Amino acid sequence: EVHLVESGGGLVQPGGSLRLSCAATGFTFSSYAMSWLRQAPGKGLEWVSAINSSGGNTSYADSVKGRFTISRDNAKNTLYLQMNSLKPEDTAVYSCAKSLDSSWSTKEYDYWGKGTLVTVSS
Repeated sequence: EVHLVESGGGLVQPGGSLRLSCAATGFTFSSYAMSWLRQAPGKGLEWVSAINSSGGNTSYADSVKGRFTISRDNAKNTLYLQMNSLKPEDTAVYSCAKSLDSSWSTKEYDYWGKGTLVTVSS
């Protein structure tokens, strides 16, 4: 059974940093691209970033480009999102999602985690 469990969220001041993690079990992690998605209070789901199965290719939404970095450790079956220069508009529940194949551009998912809340506020 596939499980995706996010951690690392919390309250941070504007300009601060957080590192999110997503622990994956139940499938061959190194064979699939992964993405981070977020949902702000009262808003729809937004794609944030994606990484291919090997970790060699990444992509970012314009709203986070230059501030967020996605990475993965296939030996640890873990996905990461390093978030720097955080803004109040980054406040959201962040979830990781497993893609249908190995390509970062395949923005179709079959499993999601429950998410971790990131709140950016002074």
